[in-house]
Amino acid sequence: MSEKARIPERLGILVGGGPAPGINSVIAAATIEAIHNGLDVVGIYEGYRHLVAGDISQVTELTIPEVSRAHASGGSILRTSRTNPAKDETSLERAVDSIERLGLRYLITIGGDDTTYGAMRIDEACHGRVGVASVPKTIDNDLPLPDNAPTFGFETARSVATDIVENLLEDARTASRWYLAITMGRTSGSLALGICRASGATLAVIPEEFGEGIPMSAIVDTIVGSIVKRRAAGVDHGVAVVAEGFVERLSPEARKALNPGATDAYGHVRLADIPIGFALRDAVIGRLRALGLDTTVIPKDIGYELRCAKPVPFDLEYTRTLGYGAVKYLLSGGSGALVALSGGRLVPITLDELRDPETGRVRVRMVDTTTESFHVALKYMTRLLPEDLVDPALSPLASQTNLTSAQFAEEFGRLFDPIPA
Repeated sequence: MSEKARIPERLGILVGGGPAPGINSVIAAATIEAIHNGLDVVGIYEGYRHLVAGDISQVTELTIPEVSRAHASGGSILRTSRTNPAKDETSLERAVDSIERLGLRYLITIGGDDTTYGAMRIDEACHGRVGVASVPKTIDNDLPLPDNAPTFGFETARSVATDIVENLLEDARTASRWYLAITMGRTSGSLALGICRASGATLAVIPEEFGEGIPMSAIVDTIVGSIVKRRAAGVDHGVAVVAEGFVERLSPEARKALNPGATDAYGHVRLADIPIGFALRDAVIGRLRALGLDTTVIPKDIGYELRCAKPVPFDLEYTRTLGYGAVKYLLSGGSGALVALSGGRLVPITLDELRDPETGRVRVRMVDTTTESFHVALKYMTRLLPEDLVDPALSPLASQTNLTSAQFAEEFGRLFDPIPA
């Protein structure tokens, strides 16, 4: 009996959003598992960018020899971009058409909430013709995974940043100064908090502590309060780890004063274009001088040097399982899910489950400030507390400034007032 030679089905892999340690391990594991199951594999360069443009030439055949040692390297062998395939119906249609012209039966996307949202829309538009799976990636650790599992890349980013902050702590002690270490984290302060806890930094400042529409003074006085409290204890140095996402919580007036520039493909303010560290430094120094204090304050951005670091063993093991699991999920007939781990087992979370009913986009996981974990973190920070604003704690603090005790209590007591609705 004659039969036509079977044409292998084709799997495509792309990476969207910012880099995170472990991307290449996902690509390698997915490629190897797919080929072992008789699939051809193509890597799509620069995320959705070329698919949306209708260009299907920007791809590369992936083979086992090509990816077998890629897992241990940082960065992305397929590069990445922030192109939004669901920006409008035309973009989505072009992306789907490009996927079909590439002959893809399956698609694995590696990315954070925005990339996952794009995958969600593509899955809906393909109506089952293409199986789509998303692998969660972000050093911000802000995707809602089961068991509060970290997103891949987070542990490596935290490890690298911890070394940096430990060095800053020693420099601060040696030179009698303060550092403001500005970390990535648009919505969630998980990375900043994790770095602070691991390094023993003086304090972390994260968006989840504040309501919406806060004045810049709330951030400034949180840091200045720590500086004053340390001085009262005879310590003239420290490091504050600040999540950049506080900018998103500022009042419109305060945010405008930072002169935000253009937005990215997903409508987010380009925080990297705002001199957050220098603006915060200037505000902190101005507040200190108004209190009669003279302290050297230096901003230090900690972000891009974390994203392409060589993954630590945790992320290597984690990402291999995720890449393998994404292929197994697709070959079992699944589609439209984010592949996660729970108790060591692969758990697909449908993209519909991830959708925020109010925005229609992927939900973002925030730091839960009601947990014992967060309260323990606070216990090991130096920062003003409500009980510091009454004697016997109040007088030593006020004596570090040009304020009376009553004035100090009034001015810094605003930190503990509810944010107006």
